[in-house]
Amino acid sequence: MGNLLYRLRCWLERLMYGRNGTDQLNLALLVVYVALVALQAVLVALYPFEPVSGVFSILQLLTAFFILFRTFSRNLEKRRRENAAFLGWWQPKQRAFRAWRGRVRDRDHKYFKCRSCGARCRVPRGKGRIEITCPRCHSKIIGRS
Repeated sequence: MGNLLYRLRCWLERLMYGRNGTDQLNLALLVVYVALVALQAVLVALYPFEPVSGVFSILQLLTAFFILFRTFSRNLEKRRRENAAFLGWWQPKQRAFRAWRGRVRDRDHKYFKCRSCGARCRVPRGKGRIEITCPRCHSKIIGRS
């Protein structure tokens, strides 16, 4: 059994040599694929006679084909450009979500957004009505902490 697994691993390494493999865009496409499968399952359970199932099947097939195409592609430069373009679009959204999640989890402070420059100002909770001076543009913010 151990020899078979070793030979399989060696075959897979030879197969993938010089190919793109998985990257962040492929993982995002995999999430889209799983979401399509789950959405189709829900819609088929709710509306069994709707033709929506065929549309979802085609979208799933196209997504799976694109994932496999990108994984086994030998045009590494083009796949890297595609991944870089995806990351350029995705990373600002990811950073904004992580910052929002951090603000939501912070129970000791309240956050205000400056109307002039958009900076986030953090003040301790429970101080009542306060006036904050924005550290970036020095405008005044009045609010309840």
